[in-house]
Amino acid sequence: MEEIKLPKNIQEMIEGKPYTVDDTGMSGSTVLIFDDEVLKIVRFRERNEAVIRMMRWLEEKNVPAPRVLAYEKEGEKEYLLMSKVPGKMSCDPYYMKRPEEMIKALADGMKLLWSVDISDCPRIMDLDVELKEARYRVENGLVDLENAEPETFAEGGFKDAAELLTWLEDHRPECEPVLSHGDYCLPNVLMEDGKFRGFIDLAEAGVGDKWRDIALGYRSLKHNADGTYGKTYPEIDPNRLFEELGIAPDWDKINYYILLDELF
Repeated sequence: MEEIKLPKNIQEMIEGKPYTVDDTGMSGSTVLIFDDEVLKIVRFRERNEAVIRMMRWLEEKNVPAPRVLAYEKEGEKEYLLMSKVPGKMSCDPYYMKRPEEMIKALADGMKLLWSVDISDCPRIMDLDVELKEARYRVENGLVDLENAEPETFAEGGFKDAAELLTWLEDHRPECEPVLSHGDYCLPNVLMEDGKFRGFIDLAEAGVGDKWRDIALGYRSLKHNADGTYGKTYPEIDPNRLFEELGIAPDWDKINYYILLDELF
């Protein structure tokens, strides 16, 4: 670990342990994976302290997610050492070839979140919060249009991020509050022995709309199957997610939250 300067107590906790570097996702963090622990290094943001409080609350609620083992701030960086949730990502080829197991696990994870009592949840991540952050990102040029869905800013779509933001502010759907993961995509839902095992990457977790996770879960399932990320899995039908959830898709809400995510 000589190449990465760490706070003393965290250095002592992981000294000499072998690790790999995980570059899955788009967060820009440095993530070191050990046998039983994960170390995440990010630039300091005040909101990250809210994430730590949320993680500790999730542990109290017995939600299968990483536990905080150590948390330190030094200079412009934060260091979070957490327990490692066992299992493979739902997008692992092993489970992509077993869509019935994988889609059921995605649905089981959502149902577990919805079952948690949110009356004392320490973090609200509703549309007021999301749209405020989206406006900040638009006004400060932080939106990456290159990673948007092809049709979002194409002919017949929105002119730019500002126009999309205005539309989102004018078309807010009614909220169905639940405990929301906030980034419910296949890499963040872990499986083991063909069943749901736990969540990772809960930086956006809090009380939010039920349909936010449904929308991002559906989109992630669709793109992991249609070749967006490389290999195609034509046997996967993303609409099976709604069958496993036992609900009819609300396409207006699904499309709304997919569009909202374009600004993040």
